Amino acid sequence: MEYFNQQQFAEQLDAEDVLKDFRSQFHIPIHKGQEQIYFCGNSLGLQPKNTSVYLDQELEKWRNLAVEGWFTGDDNWINYLQHLKTPLSKIVGAMPSEVTVMNNLTVNLHLMLTTFYQPTSTRFKILTEAGAFPSDQYALETHLQTRGIDPQTAILEVFPRENEHIFYTEDILQLIHENKDSLAMVMLGGINYYNGQVLDMPLITQTAHSYGIVVGFDLAHCVGNIPLQLHEWGIDFAVWCSYKYLNSGMGGVSGVFIHEKHHTSNLPRLAGWWGYDQATRFKMEKGFVPMKGADGWQLSTPTILAMACHRAALEITDAAGIQALRAKSIQLTGFLRFILEKFNEQNNHILKIITPIDTQQNGCQISILAEKNGKELFNRLVENQIIGDWREPNVIRLSPVPLYNTFTEVYQVGVALGVS
Repeated sequence: MEYFNQQQFAEQLDAEDVLKDFRSQFHIPIHKGQEQIYFCGNSLGLQPKNTSVYLDQELEKWRNLAVEGWFTGDDNWINYLQHLKTPLSKIVGAMPSEVTVMNNLTVNLHLMLTTFYQPTSTRFKILTEAGAFPSDQYALETHLQTRGIDPQTAILEVFPRENEHIFYTEDILQLIHENKDSLAMVMLGGINYYNGQVLDMPLITQTAHSYGIVVGFDLAHCVGNIPLQLHEWGIDFAVWCSYKYLNSGMGGVSGVFIHEKHHTSNLPRLAGWWGYDQATRFKMEKGFVPMKGADGWQLSTPTILAMACHRAALEITDAAGIQALRAKSIQLTGFLRFILEKFNEQNNHILKIITPIDTQQNGCQISILAEKNGKELFNRLVENQIIGDWREPNVIRLSPVPLYNTFTEVYQVGVALGVS
């Protein structure tokens, strides 16, 4: 698309936007009587207006039925997970039996490591990206320690090249090849939280599998952002949170994908009573008998109120459709990149966009390296009611989300920065 730094151009794109009506389904933050321009969905998505409706339904049920809410009616709590599995499986490109909703992301990562990380004396390393989100770093480090394995020896990191900020697919594949006899697992962020880069998950998976290496992904920044085909790609497992692009609320319930090829395998797992075969769960008998599919990895009684928030949000994402969301996202981020490059042309190129320009390697997020006056620029945006986030030491992250952001809002970034 050819972009123009004109409000009329932005307004025309908004008028033509097939998703424009979805914005009205969200609460837009207001500060000093003015709607904020919220480009921080990569950190916390906005609240859908139907969230309170679904929450109120469950609160009323709790109020009027108490414990009988578990078993009363077609909308009972014991089967509440079923409301989530079909829309979620469509969003991540999986079979409903391959996804479940439980816990939080890091808890689920530990659970998946228990199942899928099976080191031997010769094959015990885990490949991950340098500077991964701290949750992943700490989970891998401490999980290895509980197994009596030295993280310094077992964690193999792939780095960006010198003076660069992205990860090259060929470097990842080369590391897999060079360490094929010592790698037990590849565990990467599908989108890097810092630079916004989408990794080539299908090719990485295919390459690792050719050497018999297990592959898992943290999809916190992927789900609801980019189209995924987890089943088709053959990924062994994945975990994600629901409070970013899925808009399910602060610390919202996490999702897990476990490929169907593992559903009948005799893999180790940490079990809990909610993963027990539902038909006989309440017999309270000894000996764990798992539910079929990913649900067999559940642990505890589900958090129904968190699931209600998730149900409300999934309903909206499912109605919009991930392909339509992606098409708009490409235009939104393209327009934002155009505006930022205009600013650069007028200001001696003081910014560097470190998110790849290739649409196969980016999602909603654009990460901007601002080595000079970065915090000043960030504060200028905030003063103009434009909410992104700041990552030390010098990166601004802006994420126009297609469900609720507009092209006119992107244009306002240029206005705030004085782009003429």
